[in-house]
Amino acid sequence: MPQRLPADLLAEAQELDRRMAESEWAALVGGWLQDCVIRPLAAMDAASDARAPSPGVPAAEVTVQERLWELTTSVTTLCAGLGAPTGVLQAAAGLQELVCRLAEAEGPDVVIDWTAELNRLQPGLAPQIRVTPDGPYLLTGVTTLYTHLGEPVPTRPQMSLCRCGESASKPSCDGACARTGFVGDKDPRRVSDQRDAYIGQQVTVLDNRGICQHSGHCTDRLATVFHLGEEPFVTPSGGRMDEIIRAVRDCPSGALSYAVDMVEARQQVDYAGQREPAIEVSKDGPYRISGGIGVVEGDGEDVPRNDGASVEHYALCRCGHSQNKPFCSGMHWYVGFTDPAPDPERTPTIFEWAGGLPALTRMTRLFYEKFVPADPMLAPIFANMSADHPQRVAKWLGEVFGGPPYYSQEYGGYPRMISEHAGKCLTDEWRARWVSLLCSPPKRQGYPTIRSSAPRSAPTSNGVRDWPSRTLRSPPVPQPICRCPAGGGTPPQDRPAAGCPPWRSGRTRKLSWWSCLQPTNRSASRSTSRHSFGPGTARR
Repeated sequence: MPQRLPADLLAEAQELDRRMAESEWAALVGGWLQDCVIRPLAAMDAASDARAPSPGVPAAEVTVQERLWELTTSVTTLCAGLGAPTGVLQAAAGLQELVCRLAEAEGPDVVIDWTAELNRLQPGLAPQIRVTPDGPYLLTGVTTLYTHLGEPVPTRPQMSLCRCGESASKPSCDGACARTGFVGDKDPRRVSDQRDAYIGQQVTVLDNRGICQHSGHCTDRLATVFHLGEEPFVTPSGGRMDEIIRAVRDCPSGALSYAVDMVEARQQVDYAGQREPAIEVSKDGPYRISGGIGVVEGDGEDVPRNDGASVEHYALCRCGHSQNKPFCSGMHWYVGFTDPAPDPERTPTIFEWAGGLPALTRMTRLFYEKFVPADPMLAPIFANMSADHPQRVAKWLGEVFGGPPYYSQEYGGYPRMISEHAGKCLTDEWRARWVSLLCSPPKRQGYPTIRSSAPRSAPTSNGVRDWPSRTLRSPPVPQPICRCPAGGGTPPQDRPAAGCPPWRSGRTRKLSWWSCLQPTNRSASRSTSRHSFGPGTARR
C-alpha cells in the first residue's frame, strides 16, 4: 500500500467526523475523532509541505463503519515501524480505540477478530512507550495492561494513555491534555539526582531519592531498615538480608538497588530480565512498568534517567503534576489525584476486598518463603514445591474469591489443581495446620493489611480461606473451580468436597460456602459476611 500523505489522512478523518455526527453513533463518538485523531493529524499537516491528497472511494459509496475501518487500517499500516511520526501513532491509537468500542456492540468475538487484524498490520514490534511533548503516552506492542487488582485491561496494538490526569476515559487519553494546556516539563524544584550508598553488615543498599515515587512499599513492609521521614533513610543492618533484598526488588520506581561485597547486583534486582513486559494502572497513582519496556521521547531518543535508575521497572506520572516528568515523583499524594469512584450500590467480590491478585500474591509469597519452612509439620510437605507455587496458589485463591480465571487459563483449572494433590495422602491435620498458619494475624505475620468494616470479620475471613482448602484432599468429579460469592450474592450450589471428613452420622456431608463460614463464626449472619475483607488502605 502506498504511503498516505498527512493531508490525505486529515481530509478523510474530517469527512468521517462529519458523517459520524449524522449517524446513530454520534452520541458514542462525541468529540473523540476531533480530539484524538484530527488534532494530531492537523499538527502533522501544518508541519508538512505535502498537499496532494490521493483519490479515495466516494464517501456515499461506503457505510460509516466501513469508512472508519478503512481509515484505521490505513493509519495503522503507517505504524509498522518504530520510527513512525508521533502524530500518526496518536491518530492510530485513537482510531483503534474507536473501532473496538463500536465493535463491542457486535460482541466480544468481533473485538478479538478486529484486534487480531490490526496486530497483523504492525507485526513484530518490540513493546515501547513514547512520551509525546505535552501530550499522552503512546504505547506500541504492549499486550499486558492491568488494574491495581490485577484485572486485565483490554489492549490495542497502538494505545494512547492519559498523562495529564484529566481524561474522562482513564486510562485512555481523550485529548484533555490539549484542552487543559498540559505541560510536560520537569520542575526545577524536583528532588536532586543523587545516589546514596548505605553500607551494612551483609548488604549495601543503594538509593536515589530523586527517582522515588513514594509508594511506601519499603517503609511499610520493612520499617526496621527503611525509615519514613528520618535520617538516615536506610539502616541496612536493621533487618535480615533476604528481607532487604525482597524489599529492594519490590520497589516499583526502580530507585533501590543493592550490592554484596561492593558489587552491585543489578541483574538480580531487575529479575534477570525474566518478567514479561507489563503495565499496572495503580490505584490513584502512577503507571507501574515492569519487564523492560523501552521509554523514548517524541523524537525516538531514549528518555534520560537519573543515576542508578532501573530500566526494567519504573513508574510514569499519571496525575500530571510530577516534578520529575515523565517519571512519577509522588505528587499524586499532594494534589489528591483519584480514579473514578466505584459504584456504591455494587457489592465488591471477596477478591476485590482482599486487594486483588497483588495482595494475594504477596500473602502467599511470604507464607511459603518465610513461615512454611519454619513450621515442623508443613516444611517437609512443601520442601520440593515448584518455584512458582506461591503465584499459582494466589491465582487459585483469586479465582475462588471471584477474580479473573487466571488459574484455569494458565494451569488447567480444577482438574489440574486436584491432580497436583492426588496421591499425596494429605490429612485433615495437615490441611488444618495450613489454614491455621495462613490465617495467623496479618500484623504478626507481615501479610498485606486487609482492612475490615465489621467487628467480627476476622473469624469470617478465616472461614473464607478455609473453605477452598477443603476441596483438595481427594478428586471429585470434573467441574470448574467453584467461586465464593460476593457478600449479598447467591451461594453456589453445594458440591462434594474432595475428601470431606465424615460427620457424626457417618455420612459424607456436602460442603457449601455458607456451611463453611457458619462454623467459624456462628454469630455472624449471611449479611455480615459481605464484610469479610475491608478495602485496603495501603499507600498508593
